Amino acid sequence: MDISPLAPQDYPELPLMSGVKLGVAEAGIKYKGRTDVLLMTFEKPVQIAGVFTKSFCPSAPVDWCKQMLANGKASAILVNSGNANAFTGVKGWEAVRASAEMVADALNVRTNEVYLASTGVIGEPLDATAFGSVVDKLVAQEVSASWLDAAKAIMTTDTFPKVAGKSVLVGEKSYQINGIAKGSGMIAPDMATMLSFVVTDFPLPASYLQKVLKKAVDRSFNAVTVDSDTSTSDTVLLCSIGSAAETKQPTDLEMRAFEKALLSVLTDLAHQIVRDGEGASKFVEINVLGAKSSRSAKKVAMSIANSPLVKTAIAGEDANWGRVVMAVGKAGEPADRDKLAIWFGDVRVAVEGERDPDYSEDDASAVMKNEEISISVDLGLGRGKATVWTCDLTKQYVAINGDYRS
Repeated sequence: MDISPLAPQDYPELPLMSGVKLGVAEAGIKYKGRTDVLLMTFEKPVQIAGVFTKSFCPSAPVDWCKQMLANGKASAILVNSGNANAFTGVKGWEAVRASAEMVADALNVRTNEVYLASTGVIGEPLDATAFGSVVDKLVAQEVSASWLDAAKAIMTTDTFPKVAGKSVLVGEKSYQINGIAKGSGMIAPDMATMLSFVVTDFPLPASYLQKVLKKAVDRSFNAVTVDSDTSTSDTVLLCSIGSAAETKQPTDLEMRAFEKALLSVLTDLAHQIVRDGEGASKFVEINVLGAKSSRSAKKVAMSIANSPLVKTAIAGEDANWGRVVMAVGKAGEPADRDKLAIWFGDVRVAVEGERDPDYSEDDASAVMKNEEISISVDLGLGRGKATVWTCDLTKQYVAINGDYRS
């Protein structure tokens, strides 16, 4: 599979963190000749928070993680690609329990401190014995894999690994946030549609991590869409490996610094997922302002971003602003045709319910030829605003998903 034309030119080298070890292996679950298992282990039980898919058909690993989260501690995270262990009935639950027990025995930790995530084909039973040949080796492994290697091990139809990091300076002390993610198709998070695992050495309690993670996810992973489909397996886990002796409720200054850095990391990962959208050739930012509320603005923005007609027009480099009007009108949110204004890039194409009197087809078409495109809509009704990100919809998307199980 060709690498997305929107892929980054290089990847950041995230620093390894004391207290966390990354191990990757080939278990042959679906893919041959590539790593498909990630085992993240912690020297001591760490604080953990998580957000998950709102799908009413969640995977067995999602159900498992939700139950374990009440404990608020983690000793290990086991992730596999190639099989989602979703819609697998009792067998699916038996597989997650067997997998967790396998890891717990190898590490000599409690089973409820082992978290699981799976991604890949839905409806295929996952044979937990596939982990038997690799878990012991990964636990015994002395040298940690890199964060980039970890990101590669959780890929499915992704064409490139997704990594991001940020340092946080609080007073004279610097802390680190490292994150990886996977996602390319079935992306319309409602948390979230992908997997992401984030670790920080900032010593923070699970209760705070949970609050700040949900807030950051709403503004990052939940503000992107590739194809409007929400997965059964969406999982984002955030761990703090700061020592228990240091863990405390952060001050207002510390909170602002950490929340800003976390949002930066998650937004970076979310953008990378859109840039790797199946068959994508354009990265698109949708800005909606002048709405009755921010919630209303986001619904309108998502209506535009999820519209197959808007997305195919972008793929064809067609400045068809009529499709944007359609998407605004169908969103089910307050809108007034005669107050509507639309821009492609910095070119205003429509205003006050009709084509801009200074409209230039050449100027608008020039914008659509860019790899990165912004579409802005002013509803003219209030102060609500929102930004979401998406990609175009190409023939390659159909080809990838038509052959997915083949």
